[in-house]
Amino acid sequence: MAIDTLMVYAAVYDNVDDAKADYDMVKDLHREADLIDAYDAAVIERRDNGKTKIVKKHETPTRAGGVLGGGVGLATGLVVALFPFAAIGGGLLVGTTAGGALLGALAGHAAAGMSRHDLKELGEHLDAGQAGLVVVAVSDMEAKVERAMKRAAKIEKKQIEVDTAEIERDAASAEA
Repeated sequence: MAIDTLMVYAAVYDNVDDAKADYDMVKDLHREADLIDAYDAAVIERRDNGKTKIVKKHETPTRAGGVLGGGVGLATGLVVALFPFAAIGGGLLVGTTAGGALLGALAGHAAAGMSRHDLKELGEHLDAGQAGLVVVAVSDMEAKVERAMKRAAKIEKKQIEVDTAEIERDAASAEA
């Protein structure tokens, strides 16, 4: 079993532009550290109808042996676990059945890697803002990621454990 312990950061913003700016800062931070394939991120926006939409995302295709192509990763999976409509509103289910199966599997892995209490806290935390930024990153980047999210009104962080071998198997079966 190949368990990785990662950190999840959920930041709340008053507007989507600030969330996107911090998203870019997190991306630059990982590019400069030559760790561009070591994180996932998703910017979410609460719409006037109360629904949540993913408006920007970075997914790491190499985390599970290069199998997670197609722009879906743990940050997106976590957002979908917390806000199921985000998959539809974000156009993530458009395309193949395999894409939907992979997204569902990743949402399940993201949710299973955290306690129910932590998931509930993250969801409530993100509900408090007009926009949010969810980042899943390696734990040794913790202080740097938090500094990059400087426009956030508040940042919640939690640990997540994922079995990368199991994700890889699920991704392979979704593609088959």
